[in-house]
Amino acid sequence: MWTMSLFQGLLPMGKMALAASPGEVVINEIAWAGSADSGTDEWIELYNPTGSAVDLTGWTIEDDAGASVYALSGTIGAGGFYVIEDSEAAVQPDVADLIVNLSLANSGDSLVLKDDVGAVIDTVNGSGGAWFAGDSATFTSMERIDALTSGDDAGNWANGSGGGGKTASGGAVIVGTPGQVNSVSNPLIGMPMVSMNVSNPTPEVGEQLTVSVDVTDAVDLFSYGFEVDYDPVILSFVSANADSFLSEAGSVATTFQSGLEDGSPGTLLVAEARTIDPKVGTSGSGKLLTMTFDVLAGEGQTTDIVFASESFLADTNGAVSASFADGQISIQQTSVDPVMNVSAIEGAARYTIQLSWDPVVGAESYNVYRKDAHGNWVLIGSPTSALFLDADGVTNGGDIVPFVQYEYQVTAVSGVNESGPAFVNGMETRGLTGDNDRSDRVDGVDLDRLARHFAETDADAGFEALVDTTYDGMIDGNDLIDLGANFALTYQS
Repeated sequence: MWTMSLFQGLLPMGKMALAASPGEVVINEIAWAGSADSGTDEWIELYNPTGSAVDLTGWTIEDDAGASVYALSGTIGAGGFYVIEDSEAAVQPDVADLIVNLSLANSGDSLVLKDDVGAVIDTVNGSGGAWFAGDSATFTSMERIDALTSGDDAGNWANGSGGGGKTASGGAVIVGTPGQVNSVSNPLIGMPMVSMNVSNPTPEVGEQLTVSVDVTDAVDLFSYGFEVDYDPVILSFVSANADSFLSEAGSVATTFQSGLEDGSPGTLLVAEARTIDPKVGTSGSGKLLTMTFDVLAGEGQTTDIVFASESFLADTNGAVSASFADGQISIQQTSVDPVMNVSAIEGAARYTIQLSWDPVVGAESYNVYRKDAHGNWVLIGSPTSALFLDADGVTNGGDIVPFVQYEYQVTAVSGVNESGPAFVNGMETRGLTGDNDRSDRVDGVDLDRLARHFAETDADAGFEALVDTTYDGMIDGNDLIDLGANFALTYQS
């Protein structure tokens, strides 16, 4: 899909088209190896280093001495990119200006870009043979270093380092920069830069964020128009407002316009122009506008806010070359999956209960809670693995309550976020009830310990949980009954 450029159709009716000049548009990046998802995820990127939009209608790319010919159409903006994809799924979010049946050999091809009268505008690997760069093992694209240096110069190409934030047909990260400045490119001296700066690059769902659009090194800037693409599932556009640079803090009259294309979320059009006479621009660096978005969804995902190919800067003579840097946000994971398959069994040592569960992807640690004698959940541990041993005053119960049923809940934790609880019960059936000193015999020492703590509750300092055999939060006659029922008995393992 392509949209008519603001600069298309400027020739008077009936005027013959003239041949373009070599280098007016260049082949800038080639994903000849496809992607880790599919070898057919191929794409070619063109770049316009000039200050004027170029109508590509009737232009062609000849592949391998004409074995395949790709017919072009549409417009490439001043300082803009034009992406040719083998299929609409090859680059996500989609940046395709044209879909054609690409067939790029991994062993190498020659590519020749011709204008509508057949003049050669750019050549890459003209003699054929292996590609100058790119990698079929890592699916790295082949990136041009300098738009003003020959595409037939092997030293003018390198493996891209990625960072474009795009994914291929099956979700694999593209090691390239389709529709964006190459990771290896030499900047053109004096070219203004337009960049997005996000107020919080790691927001949470429900947060509102602002994105300022800044320009640096502008010369005689008179107007701008940006086509901003974003994922409407993740972001909701709220507003766009002009900032101070073009109007020189309100001292010069401008008009500012913004709106969603056809009223539908996903593509925002913004523009501002000076409405003064004589027509003069402004130079320097500053803020052009501010956009506001609500974060709707996308926990754990990364998404881009991008300048599409119709974006431009213009001075008093018309469009000028400019480079554009997109914005990227990574949505924070604000929810954690719950623990599954939690179990509580007797530990290897007596008077212990072993808890275990399935590890949770993304969990940094876990919280283990045990219900106390009063029905309150008390945190007893925060292991980083899916395993916890409870040896905190575990008893095997008494005659009034034959075995204490300990109630546990386990949650997964990531940052400040905690999952819902998973519940499990556990008990200890080994040992002698009343053997509060763990000597494997109920005797006078146990009676002495019980007497010294008699009438204490778990609110008292020095409370001895092992003496509270009935797990009711107090040491009383019920615990004495347990001891008396088993007095003089020894534990037989």
